[in-house]
Amino acid sequence: MNWYNNLTLVCLFTGTILCRGLNKTVMAQNTKNTGASALIWQAKGYKILTDRVIQGGFTAKALSATEMVSDYVSPQTNLISPAISFKFSINGRDNEMKPFTDHHFNCLPLKGNAGLETPLITFGKQYTDTRTIPEGAGIKPGTRLTIKLDMRHVFSAFNADGYYTLYDGSKLLKDDFRGVFVAGGTAPLVWDFDNLASHKELELKDAAGDGIYSVTLNMNAVKNEKSTLPVWKPRHDISFYPAYKSDYLISDAIYNMSLDEMVQAIEPDSTFRTGKEWAGVWTRDISYSIILSMAALQPRVAIISLLKKVNKDGKIIQDTGTGGSYPVSSDRMIWAVAAWEVYKVTGDREWLAQAYKIIKASAEDDLHILPDPATGLFRGESSFLDWREQTYPLWMQSADIFESQCLGTNAAHFQTYIVLAEMAKLINEPEAIRKYSGIAEGIKKGINKYFWLPEKGYYGQFLYGRHTKITSPKSDALGEALCILFGIADADRAKEIVAKTPVNNFGIPCIYPQIPGIPPYHNSGVWPFVQSYWAMAAAQAGNETSLSESIAAIYRPAAMFLTNKENFVVGNGDYAGTQINSSNMLWSLSGNISLVYKCLFGMHFHEDRLSFSPFVPESLKGNRSLNNFKYRNAILDIALFGFGNKIGNVYLDNVKVSKAEIPAGLSGRHTLKIELGNISAGGSTNLVPDKFSPPTPKVKFDKGKLKWAKVPGAVKYRLINSGTVLSETTVNSADVKDSKYGEYQVIAIDKNGLESFASEPLVVYPKEHAIYIEAENFISKSALPYEGYSGKGFAELTKDKQSEVNIEIEAPEDGLYSIDFRYANGNGPVNTMNMCAIRTLYANDKPAGTIVFPQRGTGEWSNWGWSNSVLVKLNKGKQPLKLSFEPYNENMNGNVNQALIDLIRVIKIKQPF
Repeated sequence: MNWYNNLTLVCLFTGTILCRGLNKTVMAQNTKNTGASALIWQAKGYKILTDRVIQGGFTAKALSATEMVSDYVSPQTNLISPAISFKFSINGRDNEMKPFTDHHFNCLPLKGNAGLETPLITFGKQYTDTRTIPEGAGIKPGTRLTIKLDMRHVFSAFNADGYYTLYDGSKLLKDDFRGVFVAGGTAPLVWDFDNLASHKELELKDAAGDGIYSVTLNMNAVKNEKSTLPVWKPRHDISFYPAYKSDYLISDAIYNMSLDEMVQAIEPDSTFRTGKEWAGVWTRDISYSIILSMAALQPRVAIISLLKKVNKDGKIIQDTGTGGSYPVSSDRMIWAVAAWEVYKVTGDREWLAQAYKIIKASAEDDLHILPDPATGLFRGESSFLDWREQTYPLWMQSADIFESQCLGTNAAHFQTYIVLAEMAKLINEPEAIRKYSGIAEGIKKGINKYFWLPEKGYYGQFLYGRHTKITSPKSDALGEALCILFGIADADRAKEIVAKTPVNNFGIPCIYPQIPGIPPYHNSGVWPFVQSYWAMAAAQAGNETSLSESIAAIYRPAAMFLTNKENFVVGNGDYAGTQINSSNMLWSLSGNISLVYKCLFGMHFHEDRLSFSPFVPESLKGNRSLNNFKYRNAILDIALFGFGNKIGNVYLDNVKVSKAEIPAGLSGRHTLKIELGNISAGGSTNLVPDKFSPPTPKVKFDKGKLKWAKVPGAVKYRLINSGTVLSETTVNSADVKDSKYGEYQVIAIDKNGLESFASEPLVVYPKEHAIYIEAENFISKSALPYEGYSGKGFAELTKDKQSEVNIEIEAPEDGLYSIDFRYANGNGPVNTMNMCAIRTLYANDKPAGTIVFPQRGTGEWSNWGWSNSVLVKLNKGKQPLKLSFEPYNENMNGNVNQALIDLIRVIKIKQPF
């Protein structure tokens, strides 16, 4: 591959960009704004002008195209409330008290402000501080708080019974105790239970060995970031890259700042760094960034980064994630869309062949594991929304997340098979074209059948449940955008989605409505890269209002913070209130650049050409240019005049042409001039206040009744059985009269019609419909010293040990049965690592489905839970089951694929067929 030889040289020692034959400094491109500052966009709380952004009492201003200043200071650190909420956690789990029940303490200054100390709080017993907080009081910088915890009753239970019974009735074995932590919402506390065990500063210690634990925290560390840098000037020479100039100085400066941060994001090994705080290459981050603009600007670095995410078997790597990564998380295939974008930019046939082989091998594994035969959709966690409680109900285990079918992830899988079909055309594999086109069409039909919510005018978030699934009516901003951009939604539906998907004052939230009790990150958060995809979707749908709104929502934080932040809070637009954040974020800066390339200039890369479909909102009308843009063997100087999304005239090298496009074979330097028709496109958006859905009900079954506690804010409840709505009620109980199998859930609904997540499915069935089989009756019993199993023991499955096991069951009658396994996997935490165990279940010598055994906690081999279930048609009588490790059952670790099996559960869920 040599098409990039004359693009850039990456210094292996400094990571900076050296340019060939270009000695001009970027300052030569500076332009001063001599005209009056005019309003571009106004929203509640902020406004965008031609040369500045104003938010409350803060101002960010472009002094030139290469210098911006901002006086923004995060209000999050100006006054930290003394009222803090927290709860304790054994082994980093949310297991002290029921959800939304916390301890409350007021950090009121003591004499001399030498430090604060909580009373001795008993684990599992809520403490509430009743002292009044004086008006205007705050936690002073450097305030140290000692939190004290009484664990003596826990250890008494350990010594007496060998276990401690947690609030929900589950048993924590003495040998499984790893430590106790504190979680909370005021820094340095975090509500991140999935990562809590890695926060050693939040671990309490028993210094005296008497069961009294404590930890001392700095509640307002002086080092906490209160503002970003007040001035931005380029740190790198960006004169090599396309030079953008418009009548809007703020736009020009933000573009140049994003180029500068792009150069900063290139590591010495010529890979992309994900963000200032995120080292290394991440599959989804680089892929979404490459699609946005990095393929056009950094094709060489894009290829090196993509290949960094391919394993030794030539397959795409799923980043570490829920339950041990793949297949609980399955959005790695967005890599394919990025690889295709690079090919369309470069036309490199060597890269095409290499990428096709990688994508095909990865997709073929997926086809054995991910498709749900009932819906035609693919299973796995929401794309990019990979922090469980941020977007899922708390009751969902990793196995449940694997079984869920999510909008954004399915859009990524759909486009993967479109890409494979397009690549197969170029490689001349007609059978592959038909196969992959057919798979894509099946996913598209499934999305439009199961996700579309006609009463809302947009797609739902995901399908979830157990044996039967329902659609979460929350919006998923990235998923909605991808469905438009990939053509899953037709033109009319695309217009409706952009007009009706909820957006907030500071931008489009990742999901809407928000989940109560979960701090901002994906929940209650706006992500600029998602906003960029939404902007492109708005442009494609022809909605000028939405496009203008999106551009403003991206320009505001970039100017105010003088960096491309990872995310910010929906409610106030501040970067400091989210759980984790980073400056110089790759996909955020890529999205900012995409506003120029893919929205304003409307660039679309094809296999054989570069086409333009510009969309300039009337508020940004005027003249703009993009010079020195490199496309294959051509260098383009592009001028764009006017506003709207209708092209009037096009001139290539001053000769009028019929289409705004550049053939792939063009070489040398050329000029392209596009005159727009100056017709406003109009459009509307669904601007709503930030809202939270009600908490999720917790349902119990007792003596023929379903019962649940009253949900705060709920005015009624919807009762569901096996995916079908039975009734709505204002009371918090319901009779169950049907003696057959039932899978009951309850949804709480508030006065605004906002719905909670459905409660955990409560399965009710006659006892005689369930068969329990001890694993050790059919599989060699393990000698491992773990506890908590049923029967006489358990079996160990690895790639080498009992990789294929046979089990005989006896069905009492013909029918549809659910089969799942009680298992343990202590190879890693619930949220990271890559050792989810995977097996194929066979019934009557035919593949019946995939069983996953996700990680349940590091070293927690006595922590037993249930796998996902597979539905199997069985005939009356004895018949064989087989659990087998197949080549396509490899996880992302490649070496360890291990689980302990305790029990096989077989439940008849339907009458004979």
